[in-house]
Amino acid sequence: MGADIDHPERDQRWDTQARDETATQRLDRNWSSLLQELRVVQTGVQLLTGLLLTLPFQNRFDRLDDQMRTVYLVTVACSVGATILLVAPIGMHRLMFRRHRLDVIVSGAHRLACCGLILLALALAGVAVLIFDVVAGTRAGLVAGGVTAVALVGLWLVLPLLLRRGPPPPSL
Repeated sequence: MGADIDHPERDQRWDTQARDETATQRLDRNWSSLLQELRVVQTGVQLLTGLLLTLPFQNRFDRLDDQMRTVYLVTVACSVGATILLVAPIGMHRLMFRRHRLDVIVSGAHRLACCGLILLALALAGVAVLIFDVVAGTRAGLVAGGVTAVALVGLWLVLPLLLRRGPPPPSL
């Protein structure tokens, strides 16, 4: 993913002019912003993963057919993967603490967060399929999963990409 955070030189001049910040201040701000985003999403993905891990021990789980069991396993794998990727930046930071490599941490954490969000989106669509399948049938499950996937792609990918297309903010 070619995001601006991976190429700080692309926005360094604007940051210096508009924010009067150094490269180190920008990295601190980017890391702080990323941590806030991770705090929001980590709780949700960890709760989702915990819930999914308990489902096989519920009485109605035996009613899932082989296809829905596969959906369940893929959903769990995506949710566990998302949890791992969204928590990984904290481990990176701990291992690299006081190594003066915030540039590497911010860039790596950005990539991990993006990959974690992709897996989270897949897990959310899978959960929608499972819940609607159990409550209203396979067709409803597939529709719910599809609608969820379209909403996630639209709001998490297409809308931000459209908003990026505008002109950059003017320098102050």
